[in-house]
Amino acid sequence: MVASLSEMLSRHTGHGTLRWIGVRPARRKAVVQKTSTEITMSGLVDDRRDWPGKRAVSLIQWEHLPVIAALAGQDTLDPSVLRRNLAVSGINLLALRKARFQIGTAVLAGTGVCAPCSRMEEALGNGGYNALRGHGGITDEIIQPGSVTVGDQLHILD
Repeated sequence: MVASLSEMLSRHTGHGTLRWIGVRPARRKAVVQKTSTEITMSGLVDDRRDWPGKRAVSLIQWEHLPVIAALAGQDTLDPSVLRRNLAVSGINLLALRKARFQIGTAVLAGTGVCAPCSRMEEALGNGGYNALRGHGGITDEIIQPGSVTVGDQLHILD
């Protein structure tokens, strides 16, 4: 019997792994890499975004970094250049756009696609905006504050 679309959307091959954490202390300031941090109802501690909402935390797909680098004509790409908060491997983040999931002790809910901003032309060079299109990750709201550490597993709750 063929599974329904809703059944297929609820299936995942496993869990993800938190590979990188970054906070943006102020607008246009360098991203600071961390090995662990706390997530409050407003986002990551020390991140410039300090209000709750559907874009409190941004996640990017770790496996997309080499793709973005190649599309931007670069050999490698440091995730801090993309100004996202968390980089996760092992699970398709776009599949989490409307799901609740746990990383460490924090619970997040995917709210939408994290589109690139015009700063990607500055960060990645000409064509940087288009290099990131379709690979920008997702935005999330905080359901339950908690702590996250590089190496934590991402578990889907629903």
